[in-house]
Amino acid sequence: MPPDPRRLANAPEAEQQAFVIQSVLADPVAAEVLERARQLDLPDWALIAGAVYQAVWNELTGREPGFGVNDYDLAYFDADDLTEAGEDAIVARAAEVFAGVTPEVEVCNQARVHVWFNRKFGTHRPALTSTEDAVRQFASTTHAVAIRLTREGQPELIAPYGLNGLFSLHVAPMPDISTPDHWNAKIARQKEQWPEIEFIPATAT
Repeated sequence: MPPDPRRLANAPEAEQQAFVIQSVLADPVAAEVLERARQLDLPDWALIAGAVYQAVWNELTGREPGFGVNDYDLAYFDADDLTEAGEDAIVARAAEVFAGVTPEVEVCNQARVHVWFNRKFGTHRPALTSTEDAVRQFASTTHAVAIRLTREGQPELIAPYGLNGLFSLHVAPMPDISTPDHWNAKIARQKEQWPEIEFIPATAT
């Protein structure tokens, strides 16, 4: 009988943190991205989004590392340069560092997300203050986890809401989610890949 995929819900925080780190590093692409990202030495950087929480889902449900990961989102925070040209220069440098890595590594300056996000979705989000603040603003607290390596190469987690939501396999949108249609389409795709997870749809306001 396979292990209970919710076996670490409400486990001690240290045990949950160790499991997240182990799960991400079990994906050889994620491990490579983290190591190369450390060489980039970007300000306040972290690997975020699906490459992190999906790694945990895969480990909990017995799937292969990297299953369902379409890309690797690398965030950084540089409020000193909010120009598109500045971000493009970082993206170009990152493309050289991550040459040969597949799936693609997408690099984004979180300090200027509000600029394009508000334009794209017609919202009025304020500027973010850090990469952790960006993670805090994710569409679900379950998804709000990120990982980076310190200058010494040690894994460091960002989890502003803790990890119980992630390990409960219960995924609900933020109450004030600004893109309910986008959310519902996303969780429909993820439900097909991880049927063990309880996904809560968003309702339009």
